Amino acid sequence: MATEAFAMAGGAAAQGTGGQYQGIIMLVAMFAIFYFLLIRPQQKRAKQQRELVGGLKAGDTVVSAGGIHGKITAVDETTVTLEVATGVKIKMNRASITEVKQ
Repeated sequence: MATEAFAMAGGAAAQGTGGQYQGIIMLVAMFAIFYFLLIRPQQKRAKQQRELVGGLKAGDTVVSAGGIHGKITAVDETTVTLEVATGVKIKMNRASITEVKQ
């Protein structure tokens, strides 16, 4: 009788230890899933946006985040000047440029 109770207690202790490792493994797996599905793609998009904004030059035809299409006439450190129609120029932040048209 005492042996059976001891065996049961030992089995429960072994399962508890395995359960702890299983919980840690699940947390690591969840972090890996979040990293590869959410964090990494966002970092890639941010890098592409930085490269796009860094490579802007006069003469590029661009689209802004607000949907404004225009041709860059001047580039400053933080702003660009767009010609949206003949003789109509607007100034906007470089970071708001989302696309360079060919």
